[in-house]
Amino acid sequence: MWTNKQVWEFEQLNENLRFDVVFAEPKGYETNSWKSKLAFADSEIRDVTVRTFDNLIDGKELWIVNKDQGRLDDQYIPYLMAVMTDIMIEEEICLNFRFENNCLVVSIDSSADVIDCKEFFEEFYHLATGFNYDVDTGIPDDETEAEIYLTRLQEEFDEKMKERLGDKYLPGNNDPDTINAK
Repeated sequence: MWTNKQVWEFEQLNENLRFDVVFAEPKGYETNSWKSKLAFADSEIRDVTVRTFDNLIDGKELWIVNKDQGRLDDQYIPYLMAVMTDIMIEEEICLNFRFENNCLVVSIDSSADVIDCKEFFEEFYHLATGFNYDVDTGIPDDETEAEIYLTRLQEEFDEKMKERLGDKYLPGNNDPDTINAK
């Protein structure tokens, strides 16, 4: 699974990523599904997923293909999986992915319990952090020590970025309060 940095880099190299998507009942997908009112041509995946989220909640599957091609190129699969997972992290909803009929099919894992959800998001934890949950990061287990350690890392990062970017860099820019503070 890609990190958010990899997703961002992919989007920079592949501007205006658009896909055709359709919602279908499980085992109810047919080629004429693309002519239904639940089909969205030329869509930005984040936008259409957020706007039509209720379709996933109602048990429908999201079928995704390249814009105007009726099939999905393999290069987009890791990108789409990472984006869809990132969208669902806030909702804490587990997803199922499969590749069928040259489409990426996404559905909510309705049988997932709390343990399954915990395992799902631990598996994809590195989306936001850039490192895997189960890898020893060197961060101390003690909360106070961990906070000191992470603060020191942020300060070192800020110094390096100030050297490279000068006044363009906002120190601690991962903290919205720092950005909005005067």
